[in-house]
Amino acid sequence: MRVLILGAGGHGRAVCEAAWDAGFEVAGFLDGRAPLPEVLGLPVLGPEAAHDGGPLLIALGDNAARLAAAGRLGAALPVLLHPSVVRARSAELAEGAVVMPRAVLGAQARVGRLALVNTGAIVEHDVELGEGAHIAPGAVLCGGVRIGARALVGAGAVVAPNIQVGEGAVIGAGASVIENVDAFSRVAGVPARILL
Repeated sequence: MRVLILGAGGHGRAVCEAAWDAGFEVAGFLDGRAPLPEVLGLPVLGPEAAHDGGPLLIALGDNAARLAAAGRLGAALPVLLHPSVVRARSAELAEGAVVMPRAVLGAQARVGRLALVNTGAIVEHDVELGEGAHIAPGAVLCGGVRIGARALVGAGAVVAPNIQVGEGAVIGAGASVIENVDAFSRVAGVPARILL
């Protein structure tokens, strides 16, 4: 499948490499920042207004920005599943979901629309990821965890079984989450505590 990638920064480059590995034909990048002639040998075709209407991988690390761009552009949003991912047969991925190298998706895990499961993250059985959520590299979600829309689970964080993390919440890197996390709150530490 031929795709464009929205975002030519570090995350965009990582998504491009994963897309190549997964067999996509990457035609180039869209990025409105200062002129970039090319990235990874591919052309930067201009801002998102240069979108040709074809399928798009949205490689914006900010969860809200990723969702907003999808709303503006109305493009087809293919799933990107790196070939090294360990995926249970019953795991489900919604449109635009991106699962990066060496991640694990357990039995009946559900990855929401435009959610990002980053490198080496573990999403165990019966986990639900809301729209636009981001599970950062090396994070571990134990069985039955629920992650709300646009929430971020930081690198190396661990979320205990059956915990609920609310919409827009942020869990700091390396945190150990053993209690539910309210929407739009920020927690960090071992065990995780609310940041004031």
